[in-house]
Amino acid sequence: VSMARGATWDTGLEFLVGDAIGVEARSQDVNFFGGVSINVLRHPAWGRAQETYGEDPYLLGEMGSAIIKGVQQHIMACVKHFALNSIENSRFYVDVQVDERTLREIYLPHFKRCVDEGAASVMSAYNKVNGIHCGQDPYLLRDILKEEWGFRGFVMSDFFFGIRDSKEAANAGLDVEMPFHMLYYYGLPEHIKKGDVAMSVIDESVLRILRQKIRFSRIGQPWRYGQQAIASPEHAALARKVAQESIVLLKNEAAEDGKPLLPLGALRKKIAVIGRLADVPNIGDDGSSSVRPPYVITPLQGLQNVRFPDQEIIYDQGICASSSAASAKSADVVIIVVGNTSKDEGEFIPFMGGGDRKRLTLSAHDEALIDAVVSANPNVVVIMMGGGPFITEAWRSKVPAIMMAWYPGMEGGNAMADILFGKVCPSGKLPCVFPESEEQLPFFDRNAKTIRYEYYHGYRLMDKKGYEPAFPFGFGLSYTTFSYSDLRLDADSIGRDGTMNVKVDITNTGRIAGEEIVQMYVGYVNPAIDRPVKDLKGFTRVMLEPGMTNTVHFSLRAKDLAYYDEQQKTWIVEAAEYEILAGPSSRPGDLLAARFKVVP
Repeated sequence: VSMARGATWDTGLEFLVGDAIGVEARSQDVNFFGGVSINVLRHPAWGRAQETYGEDPYLLGEMGSAIIKGVQQHIMACVKHFALNSIENSRFYVDVQVDERTLREIYLPHFKRCVDEGAASVMSAYNKVNGIHCGQDPYLLRDILKEEWGFRGFVMSDFFFGIRDSKEAANAGLDVEMPFHMLYYYGLPEHIKKGDVAMSVIDESVLRILRQKIRFSRIGQPWRYGQQAIASPEHAALARKVAQESIVLLKNEAAEDGKPLLPLGALRKKIAVIGRLADVPNIGDDGSSSVRPPYVITPLQGLQNVRFPDQEIIYDQGICASSSAASAKSADVVIIVVGNTSKDEGEFIPFMGGGDRKRLTLSAHDEALIDAVVSANPNVVVIMMGGGPFITEAWRSKVPAIMMAWYPGMEGGNAMADILFGKVCPSGKLPCVFPESEEQLPFFDRNAKTIRYEYYHGYRLMDKKGYEPAFPFGFGLSYTTFSYSDLRLDADSIGRDGTMNVKVDITNTGRIAGEEIVQMYVGYVNPAIDRPVKDLKGFTRVMLEPGMTNTVHFSLRAKDLAYYDEQQKTWIVEAAEYEILAGPSSRPGDLLAARFKVVP
C-alpha cells in the first residue's frame, strides 16, 4: 500500500512501482490509473490512511510525482482527492473549515508538485471546503488548479455522488462526472439550452479530455506489454524489494543473551509464530484500492521459506492467550503478528467493514496476547500490520523488538522473513508520527458534519507543543549504525531568489552494509509570523559499506522557505535567519544544525 511505500522514502523505487503499474495496465487494455492518492494524513484514525504516503506535504509531493513519472510512460495518471479529504465515514457531507494559509501551505503544495509533473487528471473530493462541495468549487478547480497553477489536464469527480448540481459543477471546472450517466448526462443539455452553462465551458472540457487522449495515444513501450508482464517474476521481485524497504524496525533491544534480539541467527532453533494474522493474506482495503494478486505470501509462509536449515517453526493462532503462552514457553524466540485488517479500516462501505478507525491501539485481544506471551518468554518480536500508526503504550516497554510491516503486498511474508533473519538490513523510516496518546493529536470525529483543520498536525504539532511521541516522524532503526558529521553550507546568506547548497557526511559505523535515509529540515529563527519549529525540505537514500563515509548533497531554494500571506494573497520569502537541520529523523536530538540568512 502507499503508506508502506511512503516508509521507503525511495522516489526511485516508487518510479519503478509506477512503471510496473503502467505496464500491467497496458497489458490488460487499461489506459487510466486513478490511484495517486496524496491526501495528508492529518489524523491516524482516517480509514484510508493506507492509500496515501504519510503526513508531510513535501514527502507526499515527492512520492506522488515519482509514481506519476513511472505510470505516465504508459497510461494516464489521476491525482486525488482534491482537496482536504481525510475523514472517511462522513466524506459525503463533512464541511472542512480551513483558513487560506493552512490550505495553501499544508493541504495544496503536494498537489501542485504533481500538477507540475504533468499529471493527466485530478479527481475532486466528496467533502465540502468552507461550505462548498469540492466537485463544484470554482475557487479550487478553476481559480487555483486551472488558472493559477496552469493545469492542462482534466478534472473528474469522485465516483458516485461526487457532485450535487450539474450546472454548478460544470461552471466550476469539473470536466468529467464519474462513473455512470448521472447528473451531467441528464442535466447539462437543459442547462446549456437555457444558457445557464455556456458552450465555451463545454468546449473547454472537451478540449481538456481530447488533449490528454491525444497526448497518451503517442506514448508507450509496446514490446513490454502482454500477458507475460502481469505479475511477472520481475514485478514480484519488485514487490519484495518494496516490502523490504518499507518495513520499519521500531525497537531492537537486548534479549536474554545481552545482544539485540534481531536479526535472528541460525542458533535460534525453535521459533514460535503466534497470531491469526501470521497465516492469512492481509494486504489492505477491500474497497477502491483493493488489488487481486495471484498469490499472497503470509508471514508464516515467509518464515518457512527463508529460515535457516534445521530451524523448527511452530504456529499458534493466538485464539487463547494462555494456550499461546504455553506454546511460546519452550521456543528460543517468539514472533507475534498482530494488527488491523480491512474490517478495521479502509473505504467506508456500509455492511462491509472498513471506514475510519474506532481505536488507535491494538485490539484488547492482541494486547492481552502480547502480555501473556511475553510473561512466558521474554524473547518476543511484535510485528504490527495496518495502514497507519498504532498507540503502543500498554505493551511497548515489555517487548525487546517491534516491527511495523504495514500492509506489505503479495511478497510481504518473504520480505518480513528477509528482515527477521538478517538477509536484508532494515531501512524503512516512519512517514508519520506514532503518538503516545490521542491527546497528542488533532481533534477527530469520524461522523463530523463540520470540522476545522488547523495549521498543525503530525510532527509539526509535536514540535510546537513540546510533545514526545512514542516514535517520531522519520524514525527507523537498522542492524548497523550511522553517524552524521560536518554539516556545511556553501554560503552564510542568499538572496530571495537564491539557492543554498548543503552538504553533510554520513558514516557507517557498524559491521554490516546498510542504507540510511538522510533527512533535511529547515527551522525558522525568530520569524515575524508563526512558523513551524521545522519542516521537511529534502531527503535521500544512501548505501554505505562498513566504515564508509559518503557526502550527501541537498539544494534549498529561498522560495521554498516562503509563507502565504493572506492579506496580500501572495507567497513571501522573509528576510530572516534560518536553520538547516540534517539527520536520521525529526527528533531534535538526532539533528545537526547550521544557520544562514536570507537577505533582501
